[in-house]
Amino acid sequence: MAYDDGNVFAKILRGETGAHRVFEDEHCVAFMDVMPQSPGHTLVVPREPAEDVFALSTGSWAHLTATAQRVARAVKQAFAPEGVTLMQLNGAAAGQTVFHIHVHVIPRYAGQALRRHGSGMAPDAELAANAAKIRAALEG
Repeated sequence: MAYDDGNVFAKILRGETGAHRVFEDEHCVAFMDVMPQSPGHTLVVPREPAEDVFALSTGSWAHLTATAQRVARAVKQAFAPEGVTLMQLNGAAAGQTVFHIHVHVIPRYAGQALRRHGSGMAPDAELAANAAKIRAALEG
C-alpha cells in the first residue's frame, strides 16, 4: 500500500487538523489520543511519512523510540500509573487504524481494563488538562 498523505496524523503534522500537542521537535510530535484507552493516552508520531515500521528509516525509528521513552517517563510522572504500555501496530490485521506509523503510550492501573480502541471521543477539556500535565512533566 502506498502512503496516504491525507491521513489524520499527516494532517496534524502539517497543522491542518488540531491536536493537543505535548512535545515536538524536528523528528517527532507527541499528542493526546482523542479516543483514549486510559486517561493520559498519548501518541508519538514521526514527521517522516511512513505507513509502518517497515517503511520508516532506521534513523527515524531510533528517534521515535527515544521520544516514546521520554514521553512515557512524563506520562508516568504526570499520572502515577502502576504501569505504562507502549504499543506500535503494523497493518490492519495487527490493529493499526491510522496508516502513519505511531507509538501509543498508555497509562495502566491494576484491575482497570483499557477502554476499547476507538470507542469514543474524550471531552476536549479533559484532553487539554491531560496534555498540560504531560507538558509540565516534560518541562520539569
